[in-house]
Amino acid sequence: MASSSHNTFDGSMDDAFDQYFDQAFDQYFDQAFDKFSNAYGDQEKEKKRRKQRAYFERNREEGDLRLWNDYFSDIPTYPPNLFRRRFRMNKHLFMHIVQRLSNEVQFFQPKKDALGRVSLSPLQKCTAAIRILAYGNAADAVDEYLRLGATTTRSCLEHFVDGIISLFGEEYLRRPTPADLQRLLDIGEYRGFPGMVGSIDCMHWEWKNCPTAWKGQYTRGLGKPTIVLEAVASYDLWIWHAFFGPPGTLNDINVLDRSPVFDDIINGQAPQVTYSVNGREYHLAYYLTDGIYPKWATFIQSIPLPQGPKAVLFAQRQEAVRKDVERAFGVLQARFAIVKNPALFWDKVKIGKIMRACIILHNMIVEDERDGYTLFDGSEFQEAEDNGSSHVDLTYSTDMPSNIVNMMSVRTRIGDRQMHQQLKADLVEHIWRKFGRDEDNN
Repeated sequence: MASSSHNTFDGSMDDAFDQYFDQAFDQYFDQAFDKFSNAYGDQEKEKKRRKQRAYFERNREEGDLRLWNDYFSDIPTYPPNLFRRRFRMNKHLFMHIVQRLSNEVQFFQPKKDALGRVSLSPLQKCTAAIRILAYGNAADAVDEYLRLGATTTRSCLEHFVDGIISLFGEEYLRRPTPADLQRLLDIGEYRGFPGMVGSIDCMHWEWKNCPTAWKGQYTRGLGKPTIVLEAVASYDLWIWHAFFGPPGTLNDINVLDRSPVFDDIINGQAPQVTYSVNGREYHLAYYLTDGIYPKWATFIQSIPLPQGPKAVLFAQRQEAVRKDVERAFGVLQARFAIVKNPALFWDKVKIGKIMRACIILHNMIVEDERDGYTLFDGSEFQEAEDNGSSHVDLTYSTDMPSNIVNMMSVRTRIGDRQMHQQLKADLVEHIWRKFGRDEDNN
């Protein structure tokens, strides 16, 4: 009997302990779960609160009215010279761009929201884009004046660049027409270089936000990552050829190997040129270059260590005329500081579009203003066109089908080292006969 009562007591104690333990565990678990749920819920609320976009009432109508009164009203606050300085172009040219964009690009067309409130005006959007290109500032630099946020400003810049390329690129970044080529040849002959159509060189644009994986490819030595622009410029600073995109580790020769600068000649699409130097007739136009370029029939370099008065005079003239492309680079960077400052975009395609749009705008400004700063009057050359030795064959067809044999033949002519030496020697004699007497008088 004693043994039976003892077993019963032990069993009841075990059941009571198990019941107490289960209740304590359930209570603790419920408290921990509630605490975790509350903390997680607070975090989610905080995330949602952080994700909400801040809205500022910028009063964009006030910004549009201020812009109109300052520059575009009948009696503007600022005179035309300040407009030219801040917009990098004359007012009529800027208004022409705004009109084309507002008529043909949907982004720049004025709209109304659901409440009937008018959106940003085309003038505000185009002015914001031009200011970013001209001054190279951050996207929110125009917020206080034009009442545009940084995101909207970047969107305006991207659509503005795309619109400039699509609407004006075909005209203002074209290859020279026969009339353009004749004018360039006449100017080149007047300056002492018959057959010269411009000068070629490269410049580098620093890429601040270059991806880390690409920095080795785009960085030369211990410098910064850069992207290369190869360009051909004429006497009036018009840029006829622009090849942008090679990494900064390439030198001018490597860029030339990738460049399409001679594709028109190789494919038979370039007009036929004829000119004479020192009594010899030539049929390939050429560019003036610095010393790194190869000795081809289409490149004329200076003489590194000129010996004798003829060589010295030729070196002086060649180096002076070759500076056209250097001047074009300087004006392009001074006109659009975004090209001078390090590129802040991550996307290389967007950087390329910005460079292309800046060159198109540069050429538009050159066309509008070159009569005021060039030293040559084109009408004089048109009147005396028959007296010069440089001519463009207008009857030559540029639509002839090309084959591999013709293409290889043209490539051989372009890289003919013997023709290069002969042309350079003839140019030395020609320049001495044309300008040597002036040097003797001095």
